[in-house]
Amino acid sequence: MKAKLLAFGFALMAFALTSCDDTTGGIGGSLTDETDKLKVQADTFNVGSHSILANRILSYSAKGYLGQIKDPETQSEVTANLMSQLYVLPNFEMPKKDIVESKDASGNIIADSCELRLYYSSHFGDSLAPIKITTYELDHPVKEGKKYLTDFDPEAEGYLRTTANNGLEVVSTYTLTEFTVPDSVKKDKNHTPSIRIKLNEPYTDKAGKTYNNYGTYMMDKYYENPNDFRNLYKFLNNICPGFYFKVTDGLGSMAAIEAVQLVIYYQYKDTKDKDKVKTGATHFTSTEEVLQLTNFKSDQEQLKALINTLDASYLKTPAGLFTEVELPVSEIMKGHENDTLNTAKFELQRITNKKASQYNMDIPTNVLILPTDSAVTFFEKNKLIDNKTSYIAAYNAQSNSYKFNNVAGIINYFIRNRATAGSNPNWGKVLVIPVEVKTTKDGQDNVVINKISYDMRLTSTMLLGGDKSKGNIKMSVIYSKFHGR
Repeated sequence: MKAKLLAFGFALMAFALTSCDDTTGGIGGSLTDETDKLKVQADTFNVGSHSILANRILSYSAKGYLGQIKDPETQSEVTANLMSQLYVLPNFEMPKKDIVESKDASGNIIADSCELRLYYSSHFGDSLAPIKITTYELDHPVKEGKKYLTDFDPEAEGYLRTTANNGLEVVSTYTLTEFTVPDSVKKDKNHTPSIRIKLNEPYTDKAGKTYNNYGTYMMDKYYENPNDFRNLYKFLNNICPGFYFKVTDGLGSMAAIEAVQLVIYYQYKDTKDKDKVKTGATHFTSTEEVLQLTNFKSDQEQLKALINTLDASYLKTPAGLFTEVELPVSEIMKGHENDTLNTAKFELQRITNKKASQYNMDIPTNVLILPTDSAVTFFEKNKLIDNKTSYIAAYNAQSNSYKFNNVAGIINYFIRNRATAGSNPNWGKVLVIPVEVKTTKDGQDNVVINKISYDMRLTSTMLLGGDKSKGNIKMSVIYSKFHGR
């Protein structure tokens, strides 16, 4: 399109918003007093986009997921199975043996009962839907230093200790409505709902010793060697490698698991009143220091069918579809090799889902844009956005879109690497990825991003796009240069 000469006042505004890094390869210099020599131009270009399959992404998230639902768009089932380890502190202690009152007929200390609690912060679907799961213990801990993707299956990889090897294997059914919890407790603002899995059946350890339940095994091992409970490596390798929760039946809900906790109950003497006996509980909880991985399974053929949607692209999580945008780098460069690229902005317009469903998936809250070749290492190395080659855009409900107000840094990144354009099929391409953004506030009450990870929630949206010849996405750019350069 024909470039237009802009007013000088607008030119100064454009320069004020431009970083020193947002310059093309042939540009140098800085502002001078010779403002009458500054020339500013604007242009608009068509942008292309399409969906790409994203079924194998890094399975590291602040939350885990468990359940099985039907995708309202594809009508295919999405299953989430969860693997979690537990954490111990260097100063961990259980009650002293001489105050524990829970004992068997032979006088050995036992646990009265034991359970796993899976605390969830939110859920998708019907809270009354019954979900059947099998809980397994791991035979050995998941290897450290390895990158685990969302298709990692502990069962297929031989990590489970099943009943064939005397391993813990508990079948249970739950709903996300806590029928056994009093309403007064549910209404407490500090109450976090949980899925409870009882571990009260006899348990046999690897040495062949049988206990009345898993909690008694844990207590016996502690009194045998407390140091195994004060070192995480020893705890995972010698005592409790972790648990795997596999959905085996049921459909209708998926929970966002904040933490997995093992709780052991027993009776003990009150140290102040030795004639009084109390109920005690020891807790082991998952934290970010140990692995919590979700294994997602979905109908890949259904996802591939969405890729072929005309004039549109998708953002679909947890492990589904990303949008790839083909930036018009060559067109932007043409005739402007010695100009400064001040701004480059575009908008991804959302197409409202008109399909009737009782449970529609959420719209992704935040999306990350960055060069396609940089996506894998960005998450593997826990990088944060630099607003040069990576940017975050939040969903704008008013415009029903994601607005990228200035991605000139990414354009200039490709310009600097234009020598690879012929050999690199990803040159000029960027990915739009739904992400979870964790923030804190600094000393001056400013919001600071401290972690970016793949969005593992159930989200989906369709974006206007397709081949750039359609003109569904427009990118507007502003250049500037001094006369005589």
